[in-house]
Amino acid sequence: MKIRFRKGFLLFVLLLILVVFIGFIEKKSAGRRLAGVEVYVKSVSDVYFVDEKDVLQTLKAEFPLLEQGTALAEINLYNIERKVESHPFVKKAEVFSDQKGNIKVEIEQHIPVARISRPRAADGYVSTEGIILPTSSKYTSRVLILYGNYAESLLNKQNLEEDAPEMMELIRFIHKDPFWRAQITELEIPRKGDIRLHQQVGKQVIEFGDASDIEEKFKKINLFYEEILPKKGWNTYSRVNIKYKGQIVCE
Repeated sequence: MKIRFRKGFLLFVLLLILVVFIGFIEKKSAGRRLAGVEVYVKSVSDVYFVDEKDVLQTLKAEFPLLEQGTALAEINLYNIERKVESHPFVKKAEVFSDQKGNIKVEIEQHIPVARISRPRAADGYVSTEGIILPTSSKYTSRVLILYGNYAESLLNKQNLEEDAPEMMELIRFIHKDPFWRAQITELEIPRKGDIRLHQQVGKQVIEFGDASDIEEKFKKINLFYEEILPKKGWNTYSRVNIKYKGQIVCE
């Protein structure tokens, strides 16, 4: 009986200490004042669409309470986070305060993998997740270019992962491979199922067909490079058709 009483009393004391500690922390936190705002954009090679100084200026203009000395309890971190995430190139934002009274804003950017070009309207980017993004006056990303009537129609979509999954798979395949990312510069797509590849080195237009059998078709392009070009020369053919299974048609 005494052992049970001691265990119960000990548990009560521990809970009481915990409640007092939490109350102390909350009271201390409630009294903290803003020391400063720090914005950090996670670094990604060759992606500079979100500028830390611009984000800070926007937040200070939008939220007048972000002045040194303001009680942290008066600042709505959730609203700040939502504002940061409204930037078209912000994939995710986390806003929190530290023990020193600083508000920290950590930002992850969308990464563009392709650009859809339109001669009579604004271009748009495609992110790694297939999301359509606007262009930026601050920075231009050197990525795969898509053009043609069907390519332009993709800008009316919200997410190519859902609305054009095969096309997204082709874009990703090219982007992930360092060689193809450097060699394939443009996809000409006048209509659905009619994709033509343009190269960095070589004048041949590669008739790719639709976005199916991607790996098999790129193996045929490799075969063209390794076995046909060394024998026939780079300037012999202007078109290479790899649309059909088991065939490489050179013209």
